[in-house]
Amino acid sequence: MEITTTETTVKHNGILVFVAKLFSYVFHPLFIPTYIFWFLVQVFPYEFPGIGDWQLKLRIFSVFWMTAFFPAFAVFLLWRLKFSANIFLRTQKERIIPFFISMFFYWWMFYLSRNFKDQPEVLKFFFFGIFISTAIGVVINNFIKISLHGMAMGGALTALILFSFYYKTNLGSSICMATLISGAVCTSRLIMGEHTNKEIYTGLMVGSICQLIGYWVMM
Repeated sequence: MEITTTETTVKHNGILVFVAKLFSYVFHPLFIPTYIFWFLVQVFPYEFPGIGDWQLKLRIFSVFWMTAFFPAFAVFLLWRLKFSANIFLRTQKERIIPFFISMFFYWWMFYLSRNFKDQPEVLKFFFFGIFISTAIGVVINNFIKISLHGMAMGGALTALILFSFYYKTNLGSSICMATLISGAVCTSRLIMGEHTNKEIYTGLMVGSICQLIGYWVMM
């Protein structure tokens, strides 16, 4: 009976870890800018005047290309060149160069968002917010292993709330969903043993506060 109970516990823990990994991968920080851009396309299509469906798909792909693929490819190269032990960047030292690489691409997306007149104005503060959160994150990384998932989810949730204020529309269901996802992702990081509570909460606060700063400065 004891063996059966132990095996059941191990099985349940295995399922829990699998779900935690799934949430961590699906809502990886590199994917969040693409998700936010896609959300704006779906909810506020009138903010993309004169752009056809095919062009919108290309625009979404370009956001993914710049904010997810290139930073991820850079991490892959660092791993293959032996600058990091693995692609998961589990130590603070391994995350320094990827921080700066991501910062460059976020700055570039912010620069582009200021010049495109056929996409939402809110992208200016969103990209500026994730740029400065990355800049602050690399400094905090010297002291604690700040959660990048926490930064991303805190920034995304705050951005949705600010979208609601800016457009004066009810995004309650989307905000509720984002809140649940944020909680699930942060809990997943704790289950996997990747972060402490302090690192998670710090990430959430940095991501959220930087979006507020971005809104205040850019809008």
